[in-house]
Amino acid sequence: MLAALTGMGLSAAAGLNAYIPFLAVAILARFTDVVTLPAGYEWIESGWAIGIGAVLLLTEVVLDKIPAVDTINDTIQTFIRPSMGGLVFAATSAAADIDSSTWMAERPWVSVVLGVVLAGLVHTGKMAARPVVNGATVGVGGPVVSTVEDGASIGLSLVALLAPLFVIVALGLLAWLLVWMWLRVRTWRRSRRDGAYAQG
Repeated sequence: MLAALTGMGLSAAAGLNAYIPFLAVAILARFTDVVTLPAGYEWIESGWAIGIGAVLLLTEVVLDKIPAVDTINDTIQTFIRPSMGGLVFAATSAAADIDSSTWMAERPWVSVVLGVVLAGLVHTGKMAARPVVNGATVGVGGPVVSTVEDGASIGLSLVALLAPLFVIVALGLLAWLLVWMWLRVRTWRRSRRDGAYAQG
């Protein structure tokens, strides 16, 4: 149960920023006993994987703050974020042998699929909202929203790894935030459409 919560939290975090949960797992596995990666996933804590992840994170953080470029980046990340969600879910659920079910242990692909789906859902919400935020705020809101997303990804990653029982609360808050953003976007689009009809 705890392994699934950890995997869910990390996958959701990967939907916001692929490299934050990856680096959280890698650094904690390399320098602490909080995460012990199973056979086949040890490469995650290697120096080269951490180095490449850090460079990619820096690139992501910068590109995601530039209006219009963030949309291109999100399009590219459509392949990366869900894949990373599957990777971190599989690595951390396989690492938690104590509470992993036999059924999950015999079907390791399930954790990969769950991670891909969860990260993909979060990424889709982020990708749909960002152009609207940029348009509604003439680009000023994009960097602010990006910073909030990065903070949420850091927080969700740490909660998933250090206090997995709180992942349920964190995912509930994330779901509420995504629904709230969707409703705001819908209201904004409706007001623009009604304004266009009034002028026409």
